[in-house]
Amino acid sequence: MRVLVWIAAAALCAYGEHRLHALGVTTKGWVVGAALLPSGVFVKKADGAWVNEGYRHPLLTAMAWLPGKPDTLFLAAGDGVIRIDSQGRWRVLTDETVTELQDISAGAGGLLAFGHTTGFQVSEDGGATWREISAGLPRRYGKAIRLDRLHRGRVVIGTENGFYVSDNLGGSWKPAGAAGFQAMRVEQSPHEASLWLAVTQKGGIFRSTDGGRTFEATPRDPAAGRNLYDIAFDPADARRIAVCGWGPGVLVSEDGGVTWEARNQGLPRPDVWSVAFDPDKPGRLYASVHEEALYVSEDAGRTWRVDGLPGSIILRMAFVPAGGAR
Repeated sequence: MRVLVWIAAAALCAYGEHRLHALGVTTKGWVVGAALLPSGVFVKKADGAWVNEGYRHPLLTAMAWLPGKPDTLFLAAGDGVIRIDSQGRWRVLTDETVTELQDISAGAGGLLAFGHTTGFQVSEDGGATWREISAGLPRRYGKAIRLDRLHRGRVVIGTENGFYVSDNLGGSWKPAGAAGFQAMRVEQSPHEASLWLAVTQKGGIFRSTDGGRTFEATPRDPAAGRNLYDIAFDPADARRIAVCGWGPGVLVSEDGGVTWEARNQGLPRPDVWSVAFDPDKPGRLYASVHEEALYVSEDAGRTWRVDGLPGSIILRMAFVPAGGAR
């Protein structure tokens, strides 16, 4: 069986004010008995080369950093929450009961929250201690989670049966939408706090304009019936958003998520795990194509070219402000 899991955990752009981080796996080109391919943290240098840094970890799925403190990263990993400090030291912050993390989010005042296969937990002291917040949820598969950046206590989560919202940091929950569909990702607009977007398996794209309290399906959704995996708001354009998945590839909206256009010209296949806009280069968009490579577009997805990491499956990307953890 040709299976190898590796992680592209962080890709750092030395240019600009932010550094691109990417999480992923790959199976392409590996055979049983062969040496493992590089994994863990990958850094993109100023000359465009990717360098592997840190430990080689088999499963990293998401990352977050506390507001104003990008020198420390928190990773959602197969074996718990991992903290990487400014010296590059890795430490697991959770115990052996926490495995297969799916997502992690950070908020002001040391708030951290994660979802894993059996529920959701929150920390109010930067990861020193954790408590369960899954009570009252009918389903607990913690695929997606976001802390509202303005309303302390508001949490939006995604389970195998849609999305839920809490205004008291998990003390109680209300259904928020997409019932009957497996949640995959939820994100809050960096421009307008009341605008949220969520993607699902088979259910398509859902949009909230009331701060994540309720999500409604997108009319004429081009991704309905497909699996979507990631969401990216353009930091330079309040109305531009990208989502991606298997089948639709990259979809871009220029009107705040009301309508969507497929932008896959130049991609080898329309199976995309993650997308991210470069905050320092308006119009630059990255997309990770399944077992092919990381691709980049300079015109918001209208055309693409290979950027690097051949044979990879990049599960998640994010730009971290310069000065973050190495």
